[in-house]
Amino acid sequence: MHKYVKAAAGAMLLLSSFMVTDKVNAAGDGDVLIAQAHSVNTFAANAYESPEHFARFTYDSGYDFEYPEAVRGLYATGNSAGGSRFDSLLDLIDNTDLNSMVIDIKEDGGHITVDPEQELPYEDAIQEVIKDPEAMMERLEEEGVYPIARIVVFKDTQLAEARPDLSFTENGEVWKNGKKEAFVSPFQKEVWDYNVEIAKMAAEMGFQEIQFDYVRFPEGFENKDEELEYNLGDYQDVDMNNIKKRVEAVTNFVSYAREELSDYDVDVSVDIFGYAATIEETPGIGQNFSRISDNVDVISSMIYPSHWTPYFGIDNPDEEPYRLVDEYAKVENEVLGALDEAPVSRPWIQDFSAPWLYSGPTFEYGVSEVEAQIKALNENGIDEFLLWNSGNSYTEGVDYTPLD
Repeated sequence: MHKYVKAAAGAMLLLSSFMVTDKVNAAGDGDVLIAQAHSVNTFAANAYESPEHFARFTYDSGYDFEYPEAVRGLYATGNSAGGSRFDSLLDLIDNTDLNSMVIDIKEDGGHITVDPEQELPYEDAIQEVIKDPEAMMERLEEEGVYPIARIVVFKDTQLAEARPDLSFTENGEVWKNGKKEAFVSPFQKEVWDYNVEIAKMAAEMGFQEIQFDYVRFPEGFENKDEELEYNLGDYQDVDMNNIKKRVEAVTNFVSYAREELSDYDVDVSVDIFGYAATIEETPGIGQNFSRISDNVDVISSMIYPSHWTPYFGIDNPDEEPYRLVDEYAKVENEVLGALDEAPVSRPWIQDFSAPWLYSGPTFEYGVSEVEAQIKALNENGIDEFLLWNSGNSYTEGVDYTPLD
């Protein structure tokens, strides 16, 4: 049952009993999950002030998590969080200055890693690798680990194949990139609602932050735009070129999701390409760094040195992690500094090697390379970070507070 707590307000109310219910419409096969508006709360109340001063009620999961003095986290797949590796990840956090864990609730292929209480219209999307989410959350609470739910939004092969009309098609087939991954369209409001409902589920599980990833169109979309078939939805008649429409759709999703989650007392964060901070807006994928940052509590740039081409005058960024991160941090600080209310900066950093970049021996990432990235962030006033390793095998012996 949902629990609600009363937020601070100036009005004094004498309240009798009330009831709140959530209704989710999961219609027949092929219908997308649509959240109906919450049922109207009914009160018998004597108010000493006018109705506009009624206190606001927000969802309370019942867990007691505190935001760390600075989030220093690692990524965990659903398999890791729901399996034996969970203990080793908790041990790593317990024995270091790490304090947070980002856990897949909806992962890269569109699979949902827990079995939701409500019926979903895409049952094939459920891949229940976290069998006991309540026990997982209780363990995180017991260990004092700050929990963040990762939800992959527009890269979603499961939804694309179930609903090609929400995706991009080519010659009547769902289009997939070179890795055989399909995307759904940020222009489609049904897609927004589907992902927001999953985010609300994660908030009700007890996660303190919802982190949206792949909040974008496919890479290189500007080169496929004229070849693919897709529905522009509400953006069909908007007086903008296609680049601007993509930016508008992505930004509007972020704003919409944050508003929809406003009753859940969770922070909202977005993962974004690091290079997006260095240009006005990305022409293909629809990310505008400043506009997205204006609509989130936390912005997490993916600044893995291995993912940059020659940039900032650095020929081989993968081999110069300190210099790459230092140069990037200066740019990001300038961009965020121009905003009226900047979000917290919490970049993703690299804890993996990139053999695909080398024809000979691979430049290996270890203690020095991970610490170099953290040191560069800290020296630029960025105290928070997240470690990425897709296999969740993190370097041992790293000092995660190198300036202390």
